[in-house]
Amino acid sequence: MSLTLLKNKLPWLLLIMFALFTPQMLMATGYTFLILVLCLAFLYIIAVSGLDIVFGYSGQISIGHAAFFAIGAYTSGILHNNLGIPVLVTMLVSAVAAAGIGALLAYPASKLVFHFLSLSTIAFGEIVFQIVANSPGEITGNFRGMFSGPVTLFGFALNTSLRFYYFGLACVIVFLVIKNFIVKSKIGRAFMAIRENTRAADGMGVDVRKYKVMAFSISAFYTGWAGAMYMHFVRYISPETFTIETSILFIIMLLFGGTASLLGPVVGVISVMMLTEVLRPLQEYNMLIFGVMMLLVILVIPGGIYGTLRDKFYQIVAKIKDKSKEKGGSANA
Repeated sequence: MSLTLLKNKLPWLLLIMFALFTPQMLMATGYTFLILVLCLAFLYIIAVSGLDIVFGYSGQISIGHAAFFAIGAYTSGILHNNLGIPVLVTMLVSAVAAAGIGALLAYPASKLVFHFLSLSTIAFGEIVFQIVANSPGEITGNFRGMFSGPVTLFGFALNTSLRFYYFGLACVIVFLVIKNFIVKSKIGRAFMAIRENTRAADGMGVDVRKYKVMAFSISAFYTGWAGAMYMHFVRYISPETFTIETSILFIIMLLFGGTASLLGPVVGVISVMMLTEVLRPLQEYNMLIFGVMMLLVILVIPGGIYGTLRDKFYQIVAKIKDKSKEKGGSANA
């Protein structure tokens, strides 16, 4: 392994090692409830990473991703409860179903831009909410909600926060690795070309509609899988979980961390969830707090926490290199 490759992978290896031993540290200090918070954070990281693909990389605004979250959760729960299909299989099927519906939505919506696209995704989210809230009770449970079983691996039930923690961590690693391959591939370059200038991308031979549909489909797959994880971690869902507030929460988490990056969603989700826990006594003012947070991000740190820190780091490195060149030039003179 070359030194450069080791330097690039070392931060990720250290981060994974830290995550592996986090539950032991929390149990030793008595903060075991934070394991539950981190389990939720893992599935939100996957959902927000999916949103980042369609919003951060391809420049398409979606304020209806709670719909894909609901599709993943309800599809997995219905298949497991009614047909007895193993949970891991139902999770995969539900994610594929969300991806297919995302493609169907994106195909006609690919011609829309700006507020027209955002309004169409809001409408889609409301349609899905009304379906799950008003369908026959034996299917979705309506407002009574739906119960389901935990994730099982080879007969081993992940029915505690500690067990689900490591499953969630593994899912996050897999989905981030896949995202990294996507954004560094031809597909990722096409997404970014569309984000920067749709007309120019079309003129350069990029099939804009095809890649917009692809971005929405991949994004929906991520969010659908996260919804299925939510179903089998909490083991109870109701329509109130999948309102437009959830879609806005995903956007806040993404903007707070930083778009078009691997670590941005991770930083954003953990920051927002920890802040939410600190402000739990003021939970009736959640939407007000989220609104203030959105304004702070837009006005003060438009690149998000991770994006801003990354840019500052590169600026410092560039200044150090410039000074080194100046000293080298002076010595040669």
